[in-house]
Amino acid sequence: MPEATPPAQPPGAPDTAPPAAPSAPPPAFREPQASPPPPPVSATPSRPGQDAPADPPPAPNPPPPRPETGPPAHPDPPPPSGPTAAPAYGAWTPAPDSLTPPGDEPEDRTAAAPASKLGPLPPPPPSRAYVGTRPPTYDAEPTALPAADPDDLDALVPDTVLDGARYGACTLRAVSVRGDSARYRGEPRRDALLTARFGAGERALVLVAAATGVRTAPGAHLAAAEACRWIGAAVGRSHERLTDDIRAARRADLKAGLHRLTDRTLGKLRAAATEQDLDPDDYAATLRCLLLSADPGCRTRVFFGVGPGGLFRLRDREWQDIEPEVAEVKGEPVLGFGSPPHETRDGDRLTMDLGIPTPPSPYEPAPEPPREPFRFRTSVARPGDVLLMCGTGFAEPLRGEAELRAHLAGRWSDPEPPGLTAYLADVQVRVKGYADDRTAVAVWEA
Repeated sequence: MPEATPPAQPPGAPDTAPPAAPSAPPPAFREPQASPPPPPVSATPSRPGQDAPADPPPAPNPPPPRPETGPPAHPDPPPPSGPTAAPAYGAWTPAPDSLTPPGDEPEDRTAAAPASKLGPLPPPPPSRAYVGTRPPTYDAEPTALPAADPDDLDALVPDTVLDGARYGACTLRAVSVRGDSARYRGEPRRDALLTARFGAGERALVLVAAATGVRTAPGAHLAAAEACRWIGAAVGRSHERLTDDIRAARRADLKAGLHRLTDRTLGKLRAAATEQDLDPDDYAATLRCLLLSADPGCRTRVFFGVGPGGLFRLRDREWQDIEPEVAEVKGEPVLGFGSPPHETRDGDRLTMDLGIPTPPSPYEPAPEPPREPFRFRTSVARPGDVLLMCGTGFAEPLRGEAELRAHLAGRWSDPEPPGLTAYLADVQVRVKGYADDRTAVAVWEA
């Protein structure tokens, strides 16, 4: 006796099993059909006279036959099988404005690789290194900002200034960083830094100026910034003459001319203090400068300035302290500054000192306090040398901590100069007991 055919499902009743995804995608393109779309797949036999299997496997809608008149032109979306039927091409449907037809989406090759193939991440490097037996007391990073005046925002000083360049045979790195003590107390950086180029080509002249204001003065950072601006303007106006003197190694002319420009700058600083009803001794700054020629054949480096600091040279992994002695660089007096000479160039005495003290005259102003002597030095660089000019905030730990000198000698003896960020990290190596601003200018010789 033949088996009974299972009854067909009533219209509108859902299938007992959800339709599965097609095993292979249907053709993406076909001609539009004028005939009605094929009926949805159901459990009834597909052809008359054929019994339906007891458990029919789900199958996708059979594609209609392709016409043989030519290649397909436009896609024809399949008809829905009901009000809640899923899209025939999967769960994801491209946006209506997509120009990519369904089924032809490019393969996604940007998927992230499994985490097991990436390996564990290395530990982050330390944010700040120090030398010595103990770390410094202050925090390594800034904590407090200086107070701001809404009517004088130009007076604000950033915590760090970083600069660099490459001209001729030398590579320049310059940085000025607020000290740990000033960062903790919310005081501005008292050091100022200026890097400037005057001229072009091989006749260009690079000036790097660093100034430090008086520690206890409230406007110390302003005085240091003005000193850098004024010496920069003075050197810029005379850069052609200075360039010729440096390339020709006219040491005497350089010394006299730079002494005059430095005294004019400090004189303007004292005049500005008088105009603001400030004490000239408070509105003052030390000034240290480097002049570098852009001529690859010129290896003469010129240092000049007023006030303490440091001038070092790293040669063959050994540090040399080449800070000019005050007794060696007194220089010739300049009109309006310093004491007059004791004799003329011909040897005639202008004054005679009998050893009798002269009482001060009530009609003359009191003598001004002695000024800082002018410092000057020229040096001829060798390939591989590193010339370092810095203020007292970096010169003192460099002179007082042998471990810091050894660390920097190992870092800076490579033929390739460090990048800006690496140089900043080197200058920020901390030493307990030294928390002042750090300003350092280094020149690597190719």
